[in-house]
Amino acid sequence: MRRFSQLLDGLVYTRSRNGKLDLIARYMREAPDPDRGWALAALTGNLDLKAVKSSAIGEMIRDRTDPVLFEMSRDYVGDLAETVALLWPRREDQPPEIDDGSLGIATVVDRLSATSRADAPRALAAMMDHLDASGRFALVKLATGGLRVGISARLAKTGFALAFGLDVDDVEQVWHALPPPYAALFEWAEGRAGRPDPAGTPFFRPFMLAHPLEADSVDLTDYAAEWKWDGIRVQIVGTGAETRLYSRGGDDISASFPDIARAFTGDAVLDGELMVRGEFQGTSEHGGSAASFNALQQRLGRKTVSVKMLDDYPAFVRLYDILLEGEEDLRALPWTGRRARLETHMARLDPTRFDISTVIDAADFAALADIRAGARDAAIEGVMLKRRDSPYVAGRKAALWYKWKRDPLTADCVMMYAQRGHGKRSSFYSDYTFGCWTQDGELLPVGKAYSGFTDEELKWLDRFVRGNTVNRFGPVREVEKTLVLEVAFDSIHDSKRHKSGLAMRFPRIARIRRDKPAAEADTVAALKRLVS
Repeated sequence: MRRFSQLLDGLVYTRSRNGKLDLIARYMREAPDPDRGWALAALTGNLDLKAVKSSAIGEMIRDRTDPVLFEMSRDYVGDLAETVALLWPRREDQPPEIDDGSLGIATVVDRLSATSRADAPRALAAMMDHLDASGRFALVKLATGGLRVGISARLAKTGFALAFGLDVDDVEQVWHALPPPYAALFEWAEGRAGRPDPAGTPFFRPFMLAHPLEADSVDLTDYAAEWKWDGIRVQIVGTGAETRLYSRGGDDISASFPDIARAFTGDAVLDGELMVRGEFQGTSEHGGSAASFNALQQRLGRKTVSVKMLDDYPAFVRLYDILLEGEEDLRALPWTGRRARLETHMARLDPTRFDISTVIDAADFAALADIRAGARDAAIEGVMLKRRDSPYVAGRKAALWYKWKRDPLTADCVMMYAQRGHGKRSSFYSDYTFGCWTQDGELLPVGKAYSGFTDEELKWLDRFVRGNTVNRFGPVREVEKTLVLEVAFDSIHDSKRHKSGLAMRFPRIARIRRDKPAAEADTVAALKRLVS
């Protein structure tokens, strides 16, 4: 556990991407099997120890120490695992903290996997008694699955590829055909066996991505324009016998959307936008029938989906591209050729679950700009520009695809509550809940943001929170309602889950309005007029 805990510590405190990659690569080369395989599973979010829940961790530490001290410490530290690791007392009948390496990740996984939920806290506590603070931190992070060390699954795979001189896209090709702790993957990486063959399995292919449009215009004789839909980008991989859905990061999300997996029975790989149909309908002018992202959120991240949820939030995919059809790899074809194949392939698909993203009819770029400016459909983020002769290539390639997001909306809101961040921000109040005024003069929360500000602005905001706290609710501080924040957001939608009746999409702090009195902030009624 010591080596893994050192890796986590390094990832938390290393800011640069290359520094994080070097740490991961060194660990993958030096750690023993199968520990490094389980570590890779944890870093990529593929380790699920169902017996251990965060609530159980909290009960464990309350049994071992003063509950009030724990709550105060957690409020100050901001991270459950770090708080427990630092506060955990050694029992008198236990040996001193040793962490001599005898407790490896594989041992932890074996013990917790074979333990019932009722017995898991006891088993975890026994292991923690033999570790130092760093080891306890790593153990709790590993057990709960909430690493939050500033890396994505793709970065972890890139670090693995770097360790053995592999191409990360080659790693992605075989990744989903292999279960943790990835023995075959390491054998191939170290030259002890051939490349694992994913043939016959519905494995993930890396997505083609777009650069933000920075030019003043592009020639529409060279580029086709499509709507950029506001769902989640998915890849549908069917072998004829099995279908899986993957997110842009390569995560298997089939369990959250079994209705789509069941509806696709073909042998092909398709690229599209996953959305739901629902109460908030888009217009037929743009393709229509797409609910806002707020409706899609009801199903994201669920490992089981009830019949009621399937009925209330029926999913469908708006298709963008086709990568493979049967044994034929179409990625080298130009976009125009793939588009024609996709339109033909559509005839085989269930029209209630699949449709195709329409190409925008615009005479020139100026006309396209006018069309984009008028698009405030609930499910539209902006416009995609795709070079007509572009092949489908992994990653972002210059001058092939561009995304031209619609301009953000803004509102002046009043800070109401603040909470500490995680990782590098665990010492700062960096998560802010803000509100707008009702006609009766009540301030209602309309969103929460934790980005958009500089490091210096974060320090100023943290000082404001500490100096203007009027109440505390566990880790949350209520502040005086005097600070106005200019909030930028992509769209706003009706929501039954929030008292204000509104939910913002991608809110971020655009400006700290120290010059503006709180009484002059925007109203809930004004925001309602912006609902798509």
